Amino acid sequence: MLIGKPGGIPSSEITPKSVFLNRRKFLAGVGLAAVGGVGLRDIGDLLNPPLTAYANAKIDGIQKSSFNTTEAQTPYKDVTNYNNFYEFSTDKYEPAGLAKDFKTRPWTLKIEGDVKQKQVLDVDAIMKMAAPEERIYRHRCVEGWSIVVPWVGFSLSELIKRVDPLPKAKFVEFTTIYDPKQMPGQRSNVLQWPYVEGLRMDEAMHPLCLLCFGMYGEVLPNQDGAPLRIVVPWKYGFKSAKSIVRIRFTGSQPLNTWQQSNSHEYGFYSNVNPTVDHPRWSQAKERRLGEFFKRSTLMFNGYDQVASLYAGMDLRKNF
Repeated sequence: MLIGKPGGIPSSEITPKSVFLNRRKFLAGVGLAAVGGVGLRDIGDLLNPPLTAYANAKIDGIQKSSFNTTEAQTPYKDVTNYNNFYEFSTDKYEPAGLAKDFKTRPWTLKIEGDVKQKQVLDVDAIMKMAAPEERIYRHRCVEGWSIVVPWVGFSLSELIKRVDPLPKAKFVEFTTIYDPKQMPGQRSNVLQWPYVEGLRMDEAMHPLCLLCFGMYGEVLPNQDGAPLRIVVPWKYGFKSAKSIVRIRFTGSQPLNTWQQSNSHEYGFYSNVNPTVDHPRWSQAKERRLGEFFKRSTLMFNGYDQVASLYAGMDLRKNF
């Protein structure tokens, strides 16, 4: 997930998503009814779109994970209709429609850099590398909103071990697809494309770091990062690169896209930290999609298992 447009007001401070979305769809429906003879049943469909609208194929053989949170899951309709995906649009409600016809097959992932097994892998072959697990993770965006999603995939470490990085590989860099014909947001200069993110090797190898190809028991919807993305649940959402086509192993810290755009506001680590404010808003509270009241933000988004990765580091300086 990407983050707020520079200079913008945090969406969490404006209107709860469910209220805004329903009002927006209702007004659109009324307008259609007035000029196009749309009936009341059709307006109802606009207000409450069927969950099959963006559904994809089921994933078989999913195993439950020991990492699952017990918190209530965010409704599918919220997760698939409110997205930070600047490759399609900076508006959070537009990616679902704009990504509808995005082509995710054929799709390959290139493995390169400081690694013994450089290769090009087909996404469907990747999905069969290990048994798929459902990981019910908290996921928090730097703007102050959060979700709880049953992601489907397996630990990124499974792939990393198979390609055998060289000892000098200290970081992993992820690059998203560059296809302005399909991704209208890439026709603008809001960011430098293609989108790039990175992790330290020990972060990438942590079992919580997920190579993700599904959610809610189905393959990923296009607007949520299909067909292959990373999910790093203890970091702000923009660290979880979507629609990736390349993984590069390197001895140098990658320059990720948001650092390149605004290094004063977006650091390389971007661990969820309620004590380190964004320069333009507080990170102490968050609002779960579909809820009105805010809740306290948890250090590392509540994933204390990763604290040892940063022992001895100044997490204010290394934000």
